[in-house]
Formats: sequence, C-alpha cells, structure tokens
Amino acid sequence: MDGVRLHRLGKRLIDLARQVTTDAGDTELTPGEVAVLEDVLKHPGSAVTEIQARTGFAQSHVSASVARLRERGLITAAPDPADRRRTRLTLAEIAYQAIMRRAGRPADETIAQVVGKEKATRVLRLLAELDTLLP
Repeated sequence: MDGVRLHRLGKRLIDLARQVTTDAGDTELTPGEVAVLEDVLKHPGSAVTEIQARTGFAQSHVSASVARLRERGLITAAPDPADRRRTRLTLAEIAYQAIMRRAGRPADETIAQVVGKEKATRVLRLLAELDTLLP
C-alpha cells in the first residue's frame, strides 16, 4: 500500500467514525469547534494560546470557537490562579458526557450500510485486528 492509498483509507475511516459518532439529532458544531473540544478534552485547563499552538488555527479563530462553545455551555472558563489575566478552559460535564456517549456507539450498522451485511463482519474483524497491531 502506498502513501496515497493509506491517506485515502485514513480519511475514509475518519469519515465513517464521524458518521458513527454523530446523527441528525446531534448539535451541529463547526470543524473548528470540534477541534477545540477535542483539544480541551485531551488537555483540560488549557489557555487559548495553548490550544492555538496545538491545533494550528489562528488565535482569533480559536477565541471565536471558544466563545461560541462557552455560550452553548460546552466549555467552562476559570481565571488562571498564577496569572489572573489568562483564562483556563475545561469541558463542561454535559459536553464530556455527550462525547463519551457518542464515542461508545457501535460502528456495525454504519459499516454494514457502506459495504453490505455480508462483508461487514469481515471488515469489523479486520478493523479490530488492525487496532491491535498499530500502536
């Protein structure tokens, strides 16, 4: 497998994962908001500048995403005890619970819709094996 095919496969798997973890009734988030939520989940207590450095987005973009997420109650902010001018961000409990609930959705039905029921069992088995082989 060459790099291009590997990249396409990775993109397809990301698209499938997104289908599994979202549905029509879910709150719509922009890709930037999703990236900020993922970063705050991995790095609770981060400042906007730290999120900007890790995501590569412009600071103004991160700040705007954070503002929208705070308005929706998905991120909480608290002053940094060491520097009161900075704000530290964490996921709100409701956002954390929603992420965990969505992450636990099984992929079986989505995979079956894409490859057909006959191939779905094999694809799921291969994906589980790949998951154990790649660190």
